[in-house]
Amino acid sequence: MPVSPNSTHGLAAQGFPTSARQHWNLGTAPLIELAITRHEGLLSKDGAFVVETGQHTGRSANDKFIVRDAVTEDAIWWGKTNKAISPAQFAALKADFAAALAARDTLFVQDLFGGSQPENRVNVRVITELAWHSLFIRTLLVRPHAAALADFLPEYTIIDLPSFKADPSRHGCRSETIVGVDFEGKLILIGGTAYAGEMKKSVFSILNYLLPLKGVMPMHCSANIGPKGDTAVFFGLSGTGKTTLSADASRTLIGDDEHGWSDTAVFNFEGGCYAKAIRLSEEAEPEIYATTRRFGTVLENVVIDPVTRVIDLDDNRLAENSRASYPIDFIPNASADNLGPVPDNVIMLTADAFGILPPISRLTPDQAMYHFLSGYTARVAGTEIGVTEPDATFSTCFGAPFMPRHPSVYGNLLKERIAKGGVDVWLVNTGWTGGGAGTGGTGTRMPIKVTRALLNAALDGSLAASEFRTDENFGFQVPVSVPGVEPRILNPRETWADKAAYDAKAKALVGMFIANFAQFADHVDAGVMESAPKAA
Repeated sequence: MPVSPNSTHGLAAQGFPTSARQHWNLGTAPLIELAITRHEGLLSKDGAFVVETGQHTGRSANDKFIVRDAVTEDAIWWGKTNKAISPAQFAALKADFAAALAARDTLFVQDLFGGSQPENRVNVRVITELAWHSLFIRTLLVRPHAAALADFLPEYTIIDLPSFKADPSRHGCRSETIVGVDFEGKLILIGGTAYAGEMKKSVFSILNYLLPLKGVMPMHCSANIGPKGDTAVFFGLSGTGKTTLSADASRTLIGDDEHGWSDTAVFNFEGGCYAKAIRLSEEAEPEIYATTRRFGTVLENVVIDPVTRVIDLDDNRLAENSRASYPIDFIPNASADNLGPVPDNVIMLTADAFGILPPISRLTPDQAMYHFLSGYTARVAGTEIGVTEPDATFSTCFGAPFMPRHPSVYGNLLKERIAKGGVDVWLVNTGWTGGGAGTGGTGTRMPIKVTRALLNAALDGSLAASEFRTDENFGFQVPVSVPGVEPRILNPRETWADKAAYDAKAKALVGMFIANFAQFADHVDAGVMESAPKAA
């Protein structure tokens, strides 16, 4: 039976009285049954539940607002990423959400943990109007044992109402879509979007706010463990290969997206995975591909034949950012505890749209902090609204939208942990080679077999013993040869037919790095500044 709280821990006690029928902590099968009954989606031929999210098929990055008050005034990195609303505006938003909850005839509630390490987790209650959203967040967060649910006391609450329409004049937002965050009140309100990823990223934002105060490094990364007990973490934005590269049959998966690095462990924030589904390959990504054929997986914006119920992972008519969410144990070699030892290797993944960066480079701790703060990659089509083809960007800490505090807080934590642990750091380009991307570009996407071969060499320790050259533009170390990899591809300039065009584009990219990093010049030491690429 689903567990519901006693009266002192229920919704009314939180200030959200409602006469709605409340479904508490339902499992996979009953939630899918209800979602089908409520016409929220279709069951595919092979068992996955398929839904459409409508207008919003990715995050609404410009619609997230944080309450600016005495607590957050000096704690938040205010600006383009972290935009402010007043306490009064949020109070109006909360009142309107409470009214919307009271008017619902059915609600779904999940009590969950954000974080797999008990001393570094947070209790999160998620209230949704859609059954499949309840299934999604139950899948993506860590599920408490039943005995812990009767007296579960939420520290943070997320209310997710896609049907809610925000009022910019009343709520201080810019559209009918809003993600409102009140760190002091420990409440997050999501309205006007059915994209389920907003819920999980809200939990990431909570932990990114809390954990640095405990000296724990929160990371937008995947992580796995090798056969010798060696942990590797993979930083990178959506589309750079975090999920694909960490789901390696020869290594144990800790998690695919969000982790903490404490003194004793790398621990998953989640209990599930959220992988891009568009053009998944059974050959290249067999473990992830298999999840799209399982009961309990939710497929967002994957095209399905309404008669045969056959899915088409290659059809992007609904979204380039189609997604699969599934429990982490759907990956055969997943960690039972969702955690592992502190890392031996840190991998920073970038999808270089210009085709300038080598496929792999070794970084010093200072260079690691420089490239972590830079967060260079290409936004992949569909990851955010309005992005229709690859676009070069800098996303601080490889996850700027989820970093409430100043980037230097996270950068210094990373640098300290890398130096203290003697960790090897590698910058891996999963983007383009032989030229640039997009309209008129001559480049092609880096072969995944090349990336895997280079990563295997880095993780088994053999790459560290290779001969290296110093990159003329960025100053990091690049291997000259790696068994099984064509030497030419290790030197990106050699892959370009037009060497002068490469030199010009490299110079332009170096300039972009230097211009972007100017915002951090007053927050880092001389060693980090000296790690910048050099303008010709």
